[in-house]
Amino acid sequence: MGQKKLIRFEELKSFSQVLQYPENMAGHWADHFGNAQPITLELACGKGEYAIGLARLHPERNFIGIDLKGNRLWVGAKIAQRDQLSNVAFLRTQIDRVAEYFQPGEVEEIWITFPDPQLRWSKLKKRLTHPKFLRLYQQILKPGGKIHLKTDSPDLYAFTKQVVELYQLIVHADTADLYNSSILSPALQIKTHYESLDIAGSSRIHYLCFTLPEQIGNQDLDSLLKEKCRPDGAVD
Repeated sequence: MGQKKLIRFEELKSFSQVLQYPENMAGHWADHFGNAQPITLELACGKGEYAIGLARLHPERNFIGIDLKGNRLWVGAKIAQRDQLSNVAFLRTQIDRVAEYFQPGEVEEIWITFPDPQLRWSKLKKRLTHPKFLRLYQQILKPGGKIHLKTDSPDLYAFTKQVVELYQLIVHADTADLYNSSILSPALQIKTHYESLDIAGSSRIHYLCFTLPEQIGNQDLDSLLKEKCRPDGAVD
């Protein structure tokens, strides 16, 4: 491991905004923030640009960026510390453990911004909009809580639309070309470093906002999802 990373990992321990694999946090986020403002999560937040941007736009809300990569979280935490943003925090843990850290209904919204699209079909269940993850989000979201997906991956966008259809999720907004749409808002204009790279080469940003129903079926629909979503030439 590089010396720079080692220094950052050590510095993370001193940041009050960063919680690394904490215990007994469910139901205690109001204690951490010192208020009971609504909580929004940014999943797989990377450097935390979106959580930081949202925190600036909405000082009346609390924001938590979640990621496993401490080296990336350091960047967002450093900015939050420098700018004295008291309404943003960073949680270092795996996304599939998210339900351990929040009580039912403790989260108001979830943002998934430019996640790894996991293009190999053998990694289908690693997509953060796969029903496996939606069931986790349902455990912590308040009734009617919104999930926002912002991605440059046409494959992830198409996959998520199929999940929405198959599970009869409630759609609030849907566009395949966000920056040429009528729904563009200040929150949607926040740009991350990843977005500027346009790794997918799509030159368009896709956006979906949806709400989960009261229950999400437990049936295994992977084969049906593959049949409907698998692009020609996809690799296992």
